[in-house]
Amino acid sequence: MRTNRTKEKLNSGETVFGCFLRYPSAALVEVMGYQDWDFIVFDGEHGMVDPRDCENMVRAAELQDVTPIVRVTTNSPPVILRYMDTGAQGLHVPWVNSRPEAEQAVQSVKYEPLGIRGLASVRAADYGQAIPFGEYVTQANAETLTVIHIETAEAVKQLPEILKVEGLDVIFIGPTDLSHSLGVPGQADHPTVKTAMEQITEAVSKTSVALGIMVPNAQAAQEWRQRGASYITVAFESMLNPGVRQFFSSVRQ
Repeated sequence: MRTNRTKEKLNSGETVFGCFLRYPSAALVEVMGYQDWDFIVFDGEHGMVDPRDCENMVRAAELQDVTPIVRVTTNSPPVILRYMDTGAQGLHVPWVNSRPEAEQAVQSVKYEPLGIRGLASVRAADYGQAIPFGEYVTQANAETLTVIHIETAEAVKQLPEILKVEGLDVIFIGPTDLSHSLGVPGQADHPTVKTAMEQITEAVSKTSVALGIMVPNAQAAQEWRQRGASYITVAFESMLNPGVRQFFSSVRQ
């Protein structure tokens, strides 16, 4: 069982940076691993990453010592099991709107006595070849990272209760879905959305749970870091777009 470097850094009070990747390409993950990412999130919700793809992408991330994390399609134990069995060291769970839903997410990631995740000789457990199951279960429960998304008006309302759930590592703000839920789709800078995000930030700041956020650029990352976010992500496309535009603005003059 590999040490989860991202979780280790978070627990030490450091800020970690990751990239969302929606394309099922182990080669692309390997190339990205040469950059300075702490983690890469393989997007199974808004991307085409299925468990078979995820397993190979996890292997590529491990080659570069980048923490492999996956965003699943839904908060469902069987779905979560399939992705975690690939060896992913963390999980993003979208649309968590209540304490029971947060409890279900944590229990799906963790083995007994912390959860209900099924145990088998899968890749995550080194196919049962390395250490006894008992040792593996203890290590896996300690190393896996649980990230839940707060991206609806109801989730913001229920956040004080959600934060009481044991085993949560990161509360993650999804600005786009949050804006949609608040009736101003795509307007992350709308006062209503800003107010909701401030409510989330304030609630999380009173706990030991890390605050996570998706940002569009470096300036926003710096701003959110100052506001207390320590788990900061950006989309692959947000990194690609400025570089390409800058290239063509120079060569096509």
